[in-house]
Amino acid sequence: MGLFPKDRNLAEPADRVELEVRASDYGRPVDEVHVRLDGFLRRHLHWRSRSSIQNLIRDGYVFVDVPVPDDESAREAVVERRSSRKLRHGSRVVVVIPEELRLPKGEADGSDLDILYEDEEVLAVEKPAGMPVHPSGRHVADTLIQQVHARYRSGNDGLKLPIRLCHRLDLETSGVLLVAKGDRCHAHLMRQFEDRKVEKEYLAIVCGSPEADGGVIDFPLGQSRTSDVHLKIAVAPDGQPCKTEWRVVERREHCTLVSCSPHTGRQHQLRVHLDAIGHPIVGDKLYGVDESYFLRHAKGELGPADFAALGMERHALHNHRLVFRSPETGERREVTSPLPADMRAYLDGPQLSRVVH
Repeated sequence: MGLFPKDRNLAEPADRVELEVRASDYGRPVDEVHVRLDGFLRRHLHWRSRSSIQNLIRDGYVFVDVPVPDDESAREAVVERRSSRKLRHGSRVVVVIPEELRLPKGEADGSDLDILYEDEEVLAVEKPAGMPVHPSGRHVADTLIQQVHARYRSGNDGLKLPIRLCHRLDLETSGVLLVAKGDRCHAHLMRQFEDRKVEKEYLAIVCGSPEADGGVIDFPLGQSRTSDVHLKIAVAPDGQPCKTEWRVVERREHCTLVSCSPHTGRQHQLRVHLDAIGHPIVGDKLYGVDESYFLRHAKGELGPADFAALGMERHALHNHRLVFRSPETGERREVTSPLPADMRAYLDGPQLSRVVH
């Protein structure tokens, strides 16, 4: 049981939190779990103080499931106003979020969603650079999945089936994003991704001009041991196997457009691999430059001179093509997205040599 209700409409602010007591969370046998309600909620809603949680309980916002009279197999949620109420393994708790504490509804209405392909099973949409795929951290409104939910799960004609992402793209990466309609279709497509049967082709603008017209990069990747950025990846002899095919598409004086096909799906794989052969992606604030660009960008401190040195305000990486098999018929499906305007403008305009450390 997750923190929020399963299959909720992400276009709408969350109105409740659902939780389940699990013995494994406490490292105890099932019959030894006896936890106070306020302590249990404090453990999961760690951003709230104990006193504020006790106020929620006192004011009737917390429900605990209890057996239904005359039906041992059924349970119903009832208001629980006792902070000291003891919970056992398997107990379910629902916290209704007071109106004044709910996140404001975003402006997403789905009207700006750029649909590249759609049938009864799947939806392929264009993810713009700078739009997060899913709510997280500082990005809690107007994400791509909220746009999808606003279009397909709001209103009388909304889909009743769950909407499931099949993969993700970094915040600054643009291009094709695949969404499944329903759990069965999602499971089928995820198997294709896991079995590496989905063909993926990215377009990237890299600094400089590679000597060869193409090749294979197979450096293993692992967590960086020298970076102050915890999510940074590096080439590591003891890392996970990783393989990228690449080829030159267009050459310019100070940059090159390359096509990349990842045969594995490691975090930041293309960015790290291209940097490792001496041709980092234009605009990448974490790889190929002093990582202080990334740290200052996270604080909103980069200015025009910094972006001029980087070449672009975002890293020039675009998910150009996905090929998969229809979960229903097994037929081949190919979805493509053209090179976005900002990357084309950089290629066709006067480029300055980017500072690479």
